[in-house]
Order: sequence, then structure tokens, then C-alpha cells
Amino acid sequence: MDLRFGDSKPTDEERAAVDALLGPPESSWEGADRSDADLRWARSGREARDRRDLLLPGLHAVNDRVGWISEGALDYLCRRLTVPPAEAYGVATFYAMFSVRPRPATVLHVCTDLACTAAGAAGLCADVESRLPPGSGVQVERSACLGLCERAPAALAIRAGESARPAFEDEARPGPEGGPGAQPPGEGNVKGRRGRTTQRSTAVCAPATPDTAVRAATAPETSPPEPPPATAVPQAGDPALTLLRRVGTADPADLDDYRAHGGYTALRRAFALGPAGVIREVTDSGLTGRGGAAFPTGRKWQATASQPDHPHYLVCNADESEPGTFKDRVLMEGDPYALVEAMTIAAYATGAHRGYLYLRGEYPRALRRMEHAIGQARARGLLGDDVLGQGYAFDIEIRRGAGAYICGEETALFNSIEGHRGEPRSKPPFPVEKGLFGRPTAENNVETLVNVLPVLTLGAQAYAAIGTGKSTGPKLFCVSGSVARPGVYELPFGATLGELLRLAGVRDNLRAVLLGGAAGGFVRPDELDIPLTFEGTREAGTTLGSGVVMAFDDTVPLPRLLLRIAEFFRDESCGQCVPCRVGTVRQEEALRRIADRTGDGAADDIALLREVGRTMRDASICGLGQTAWNAVESAIDRLGAYE
Repeated sequence: MDLRFGDSKPTDEERAAVDALLGPPESSWEGADRSDADLRWARSGREARDRRDLLLPGLHAVNDRVGWISEGALDYLCRRLTVPPAEAYGVATFYAMFSVRPRPATVLHVCTDLACTAAGAAGLCADVESRLPPGSGVQVERSACLGLCERAPAALAIRAGESARPAFEDEARPGPEGGPGAQPPGEGNVKGRRGRTTQRSTAVCAPATPDTAVRAATAPETSPPEPPPATAVPQAGDPALTLLRRVGTADPADLDDYRAHGGYTALRRAFALGPAGVIREVTDSGLTGRGGAAFPTGRKWQATASQPDHPHYLVCNADESEPGTFKDRVLMEGDPYALVEAMTIAAYATGAHRGYLYLRGEYPRALRRMEHAIGQARARGLLGDDVLGQGYAFDIEIRRGAGAYICGEETALFNSIEGHRGEPRSKPPFPVEKGLFGRPTAENNVETLVNVLPVLTLGAQAYAAIGTGKSTGPKLFCVSGSVARPGVYELPFGATLGELLRLAGVRDNLRAVLLGGAAGGFVRPDELDIPLTFEGTREAGTTLGSGVVMAFDDTVPLPRLLLRIAEFFRDESCGQCVPCRVGTVRQEEALRRIADRTGDGAADDIALLREVGRTMRDASICGLGQTAWNAVESAIDRLGAYE
């Protein structure tokens, strides 16, 4: 591909996809043979350059409409945004869901990650491929975790060029162009950035069989609808629940039903307390981040709010890509208004007037439901120029991810939103000082934000009384694998691993439990008394991480499972730093040699793994490389995986 502006022309469909996002070009943009100098001085050129952040939505628009991104489409999008084609090519090739080579309009993503591997994903892939004849118009892709672990094995069919069925008949579209409060340079000047429609259809198939997966790919209109979100919550309907109490009880489409179940009580209390009062309550509650780092939320908010540089931004990280994690998906599908309310409170406390919800590209139903909830909240005065008549302006924009685990790291996520490759930044400066668009930014994941609601409705002291002294409040756990009732469970911090597994109905012949996902660690069946707290798992030599609890019985071949973890990190490394870029490859190579020999003569490779693992842990830029060796190390040392 020529990485300069070339002579390639977009098709009518590709041009329409870009124009639907950016609006029709000015008259000076007409004619593909104009010079770069003409582009540089074209009217609205500065505004286009200032909207580099529309590059990722533009790539989505083309990929959704056509199924892949041609040289002509990329050239046209780059001309409209005045982005160098070489840089845009680097962005387009960074994400797993995009293709810069021709492919069929329908792509069937079959999950081959941990829970699905244990449930027979390899055989599913082979059977599906054998049933799809050449020329079927379907491409089968082996995918990393799709976040459907409670229904493994899972598949997701995406067909380009067709309007997606709305989640609800009365689904509201986004509001008028522009938005309240301080905005990034040029926002609102590019026509048509709102009012766009999703040009693709999706069919989720889980648990998948060869027949249902083929039908989802070839005749999605005949696929059965997804089960309601409450099926992923075995405790649904329990009045003792805090974070999950509305899932399965309140209609996720109905704003009035949400308010009848206590919705927007917390926001009203926030306005009564004022920003400083909200931060004080969150700080006193002891709430810490639920994404794995466990950083005090109140400290993060205070540090953002105190920055003199403006505007401030709020970013919700809904790109949960850790294998085995699906709690944020269930919250967004089953209680979307709770996230809208929680984001509004967080923005009010930190002085932000614009929020970004960065949502996994593999979550079509969560996308539809969040679009609907944001549209309804905006229409009812709960978002916009005057939230609840309090004179406070705040609005939310959804940005879709495109399949990159590294974008779960906050600074990589900022780069992704800004239209760059999703590579982590060096710290300092920290995001509270210079985050999104170089401005002070508070970033939290979905579960952390939703916890703010009970903090304000119960009060800081009552919330802190839940759990333990150092790990306060309720915690969501994603249980999957060899259990009878997989799903999202809510327990107070301090419950033991054994108590959780008994709730889920752990099967006989338990071989190992993986805590924290691929970046976590294994524990033995005789270690089920570990308290599920940040400090308890740390003392036990493992990690709580994002709340993944994956059980494996003795039918699961552990060496192959470890090899799949290594393949995952090799594929997901952004390649920015040498320790991770090289180390993840060397780790995968060594584990493949061991697996092929079924463990015989593994001593030399295990010694190599330790050396590579220490190097990645000590020298990698971000958490991906720093944790890529954790699960393998724990399997060798705690489980005797190759003995």
C-alpha cells in the first residue's frame, strides 16, 4: 500500500460511509486529484486536523459498511481529516477487528481463549470451517476472549453493510451536533458526527454449536435472540444485592422503571453535597479501583479536580478484554442507566463537562443499550446543558474499541480515542495531570463507577462497613469454567474463594483455579480458604485482578492452557517496548516446545522462561508485559504443571 496520498479512489459505499460520519465535504474538497497544498488550505482544514480523534470512528464506519478498509477508503478518510496515510495505516492495522485486505462481508469470530478452549473451542472451529464451503461469503477467525465466558464456547458473527436491529423499538438516536461544556479543539465543527447509524448486523451465538454458529453467520435473522442479562447473574432477584439488584428486576430500556428502583437518587445527593462533598464521601468510603490496580478512587478524583488546567475529562473504561472478565458487559446490558448516572456524578465531582465511554467492539448489545440509555437521559434533561436543572452541563460520547487488549491500559485508551495507535504512554505525567487530549482526566472502569451510587445512597460509613477494613464494599466476580452455575456473582470483600465456588457449584476433580485472568495466577484446590480481598490474595502470593475466577477440572490439559495464555500475550503485545515484544514471543516458543514434548526434558526451557519472565516484569513499559509471566510462573511453582 502506498503510504502517501495516492490516486486510489473510494467506492461510492466507502465515500458514503465516511460522509455519514463527517458530513458531506465542502465544495473545495470535491475532486480527488487536487494537490496536498490545496488540502492544507481548504476551508475547514484546521477543524478537520483538530478532529484526529475521528479517525477510529471513521475506520469503524468503513469497516462496518464494507467489511474491510481499502487503500482508496483510507486515502479518502485521511484527506478528510488531513491525517498522514502512513499514520492512519498504522492505526488501522493495530486493531484485530479491522482488515486492510479484501475479505467477505461476514466474519465469524470464534473465541479460542481460556474458558472457550476448555469448552471445546478448537473442535468447534474445525467443525464450522468444514461446514462452510468455499465461496460461502463467511470468514472464520479465531478470536481472543469475547467476554461471553459464562456461555462458553462463544461465537460472534458480524455482517457488514446492513443496519443493525435496535435494542429497543423506541431506541433514541444521539442528540444534535455539538455538546455542552468545554470540548476538544474543533469539536462540533465536523458535520454529521452525531446522527450516524451503525451499518452492520451482529449475531451472538453462545453457547455455540457448529449448527448454531453456521446459522449465525449465514442466516443471522434466524438465530435465536440472546438470553436476557439476568441469566448471567445466578443471584438475580436477591434483595441483598447492591450492585446487581436491578439486573433482572428493572427494565433496562425504561428510564422511569430505573428511577422507580432508586435511580438518580445518588445524583440528587451529589448536587446537594457539591463536588468537594462528593469526593469526601468517596474518599471516606474507601472505594478503590475495581480494574485490578486498586488505586483509591477518591484520591484520583481529588487530584483531577484540583488541576488548574482546563477542560477536565472523564473516561469510562468499558474495554474489559481480560480473558474471563464479563462483569462490565452484564452491568451495561442489564442496568445501563446506572452507568450514565455514575458517570455524571464522577464528572460533576472532578469538574468535567464531557465524558467518553470507551466500549469493547465485541459487545454489540451493550453498545445498543448504552446508546439507548444515553439518548433517553439526554432527552429527559439528565444529560446536556442543564442536568436536572442544576446549571451543570455534561454529556457522554461513546467510542467503540476495535479489538485490542492493550487499550484496557488507561493511557493506551487515551491514544486510541485521540486517533493514534493504542500504545501506552510513559508516566509521569499521570492522567490526572495530562490525560485525554493532554488535559486532566479521571479514568475509571464500569464497576468502579457503579460503586459510587451506593456510596452516596448509603453514606460513606455504611458503605465502608461492607467488606473488610482495607477492601471495602461489594465486589463482582466473574466465575466460569468447571462450575455448574457460571456467571457474575456479588459478594462482600472478605468472602473466601471456597465460598464463592460453592455458590457456583464447583465440579468434582478440581485441578486448579485461575484468579485475575491471563494476567493473574493459579492456585491449588487446597488453597480455597484464600480471602477474596486485595490484601488477602496478595499475602497468598496471587492477585485478585479484575475479579476473574476460572475453575479447571482434571480433564483440561494444563500445558495447552498455558500455551494459549502465552499466545494471547504474544498477539496482544503492542510491540512498543523490546522486553514485551521479544519476551512474549520467546515465552510462547518455549511453552510450545514443552507442550509438544508433553513436558519431557523441560528443565532448560523452564530456566529460559524464568529469565524472560523476570526481564518482562522488570523492564516492560506497562502492565501487559509486567504480568505476562504471572500465570505461567504460578502454574510451574504452585501446580507443578510440568512435573
